[in-house]
Amino acid sequence: DEEFNELCFEFGLELDEVTSEKDIISKEKGEEKAKGASETVLYKIDVPANRYDLLCLEGLVRGLQVFKERIELPRYEKIIPAQGEGQRLIITEQTVHVRPHAVAAVLRNITFTKERYDSFIDLQEKLHQNICRRRALVAIGTHDLDTISGPFTFTAKAPSEIKFKPLNQSQEYTASQIMDLYRTDSHLRHYLHLIENKPLYPVIYDSNGVVLSMPPIINGDHTKISVNTRNVFIECTGTDLTKAKIVLDIIVTMFSEYCEKPFSVEAAEVVYPNGKTHIYPELAYRKEKVRPELINKKIGISETPSSLAKLLTRMCLKSHVIGNGNNLEIEIPPTRADVIHACDIVEDAAIAYGYNNIQMTIPKTYTIANQLPLNKLTELLRLDLAAAGFTEALTFALCSQEDVADKLGMDLSATNAVRIANPKTAEFQVARTTLLPGLLKTIAANRKMPLPLKLFEISDIVVKDPSTDVGARNYRHLCAVYYNKSPGFEIIHGLLDRIMQLLEVPPTEENGYTIKATEGSAFFPGRCAEIFAKGQSIGKLGVLHPDVITKFELTMPCSALEINIEPFV
Repeated sequence: DEEFNELCFEFGLELDEVTSEKDIISKEKGEEKAKGASETVLYKIDVPANRYDLLCLEGLVRGLQVFKERIELPRYEKIIPAQGEGQRLIITEQTVHVRPHAVAAVLRNITFTKERYDSFIDLQEKLHQNICRRRALVAIGTHDLDTISGPFTFTAKAPSEIKFKPLNQSQEYTASQIMDLYRTDSHLRHYLHLIENKPLYPVIYDSNGVVLSMPPIINGDHTKISVNTRNVFIECTGTDLTKAKIVLDIIVTMFSEYCEKPFSVEAAEVVYPNGKTHIYPELAYRKEKVRPELINKKIGISETPSSLAKLLTRMCLKSHVIGNGNNLEIEIPPTRADVIHACDIVEDAAIAYGYNNIQMTIPKTYTIANQLPLNKLTELLRLDLAAAGFTEALTFALCSQEDVADKLGMDLSATNAVRIANPKTAEFQVARTTLLPGLLKTIAANRKMPLPLKLFEISDIVVKDPSTDVGARNYRHLCAVYYNKSPGFEIIHGLLDRIMQLLEVPPTEENGYTIKATEGSAFFPGRCAEIFAKGQSIGKLGVLHPDVITKFELTMPCSALEINIEPFV
């Protein structure tokens, strides 16, 4: 296990944990439920999201074997059948508004075992979740070619006109009934929304009218593949042609090693509504040129061109030196759709060289670090507020709409709050516009603590501001609350004086600070004052209104102070 962990790390992967089905179930559901589960050792491996070629055992093993230089990278080839003998997929113009694109290929004389078959199904599922964006961009269908006869037609029809027996069902249903049938299915219900509101549903037929599949929902039962299937017809339909090509390439390159002629794929012809034809899979190899000194400079190593070529070849990017060692020519195989720029090639060279083997150096640039003045002031104030007997709280930057508006007696539109478009919970709907609700919720959660409770927080609040590039602005606020049997206004007022003393702001009109009586929706009438300093209003202090206190589920009087500290930086 340790050796394998080491190998994964060298290859740029992470062995997450060594576990078994039994362990996983007992962790999640308790030991009782885990009885009888398999104890086979499972490796959980973290694969980067762009490496679709490592999503199945076949690809992972092949990649590691090439990396260890035990095998050479196989050459994938497509066999184009004689004229009129290959499979054809005809796309009709009805599909244009639902799923306009389709690609296809055939795996001939393939030999499945239980493990290979499971891996084949599993790879499709992983691709569906990843590059296919939960089947929204691409949906994969694999069929037993011996049960159907081409040419195949990809069209779109009204739901009531489509009727077939879906995978693993015992009777025929119309498309509308299928949608109702799977509305409660834990796995398939997530995909129904992709087509259910469309007037026409996509569907693929063979030449005898047998339904292969209704993408992206379900395949027909007639064409289902099994361990004994010898010839597999693969179709990928979607709204994104590039992604569909990549998905098809990955599936055929991963599993063509089990064909009678390993690593060969039989091509299929796709006929477009305008009569044009195209042969798939593309299995395109392409050449890129990268200068060795660029690779060395970016990584911070000094390797010879030939050793860089060897490193890249180990990463499945077959490379050789050209032009007197001034250039590397790198061949990108069809399995590596993630290589789209020279920096991807440099990254692979760095992985093969070994991140741990790169010498650490002191950076050439010489800079003196400095704390942001606002943060420095915040740190100094935190220390002194704690010395004044107040306890620091750290609360969430997001809160509910009620917290910043209704509970403080304000209207939401007046708060200028930034709202989250798709909040996960009611507690996190808007960014806070004041620190007060967070502190009051903290007191509510700590009502068992002995009184008085004296809390403070210095953090950012967020308000909408159309004049900024992001449409919002942060302000650093200081908020303090005192909660006891009596309101303790004098304690909060005393704290304000202490803060001003520390900031060296005198209690005078001219260039000092003053407080003037005012009314605030959250404060008790006649018990609220606005604080002015540096010629501007910086906040309020006062005794909280009883309504506010009860809305936050508190029972004692409470006084509060909240100011903006940015003018004092």
